[in-house]
Amino acid sequence: MAIIDFLRKQFIDVIEWTDDSRDTLAWRFPDDDREIKNGAQLIVRESQVAQFVYLGEFGDAFGPGKHALTTDNIPILTNLRSWKYALESPFKADVYFVVTRVFTGNKWGTANPVMMRDADFGVVRMRAYGTYDFRVVDVPRFLKEVAGTDHHFRLDEFAETMRSRVVSVFSDALAGAQIPALDVASRYGELGEALLPLINPALEQKYGLAMTAFVVENVSVPPEVEQAIDKRSSMAAVGNLNDYVKFQMAQGLGKGGSGLAGAGAEMAIGMAMAQQMMNQPGGLAAQATPGVAAPSPAPAAAPEVLTPAQVAQRLGVTEADVLASLETGDLKGKRIGSQWRVTRAAVDAFLHS
Repeated sequence: MAIIDFLRKQFIDVIEWTDDSRDTLAWRFPDDDREIKNGAQLIVRESQVAQFVYLGEFGDAFGPGKHALTTDNIPILTNLRSWKYALESPFKADVYFVVTRVFTGNKWGTANPVMMRDADFGVVRMRAYGTYDFRVVDVPRFLKEVAGTDHHFRLDEFAETMRSRVVSVFSDALAGAQIPALDVASRYGELGEALLPLINPALEQKYGLAMTAFVVENVSVPPEVEQAIDKRSSMAAVGNLNDYVKFQMAQGLGKGGSGLAGAGAEMAIGMAMAQQMMNQPGGLAAQATPGVAAPSPAPAAAPEVLTPAQVAQRLGVTEADVLASLETGDLKGKRIGSQWRVTRAAVDAFLHS
């Protein structure tokens, strides 16, 4: 009886693992230098895969269920051990239990800025961080490339191991997608879904993993790029600069002549009305006293010349708006050296254009 008990202790009858840690990715069954006997029971629970490894080579894998280890259901291991007829004696092999459920809420982030080419801003440095969910889909590749021979591979080890690898795959996918920096910085809520199909093939091929969700929580660009994006947004909000300047003048007109803008607008309208009354039939020009020669017209005064700053005061807009209108030709002026000069007539024409 003592010999039988001794022999029983030397052979493994049941191979199983109950995972109560919730953070274990792979666990190697401890054999304590014992052998697995013919017909031993293998119990694999849900979200587990049992992988046999013999002398560094991957053998058979078993999914959830209860399995009897015989020659019939371990053909790969039978071939590796060169059993010509049948499994008749105990054998040794490493058994790894790998968890295949989804692990959620894992953090990732770029330790260094990611360099990418952008059509609008050239080469841009970007930082990003977020979370991802993953699961193991290729057990042999995962054991070979990630877990190795660790007898208890946990999630915290995985986070340190994979953080840089995930960022590397993310950087390659972002560069390959050629997403403009404007879209990356303003629509990163959609970025994760767009990059997931690009990340997964590389991640599965290299590490045997698949991401079920990839969330980009924040993307930051250098301050100078942020300023450029703000300017681009401001220009889009203003729209047509000429219409914007006219709108500003209309606002000044509606204030009832308050300030220089109102005075300039009212003066221009008064001059236009007087000119119209003089030219219309029966107007002031036709009411001159008969027989009295009209006085000789006085020499025309030189047109009043204004600087862009003076024009801006009269129109109630900024000097930058006036310079922009001069550059586009909406407001007629003459450049003298590096300075612009504008006549009052040109300002009146611009106001009524």
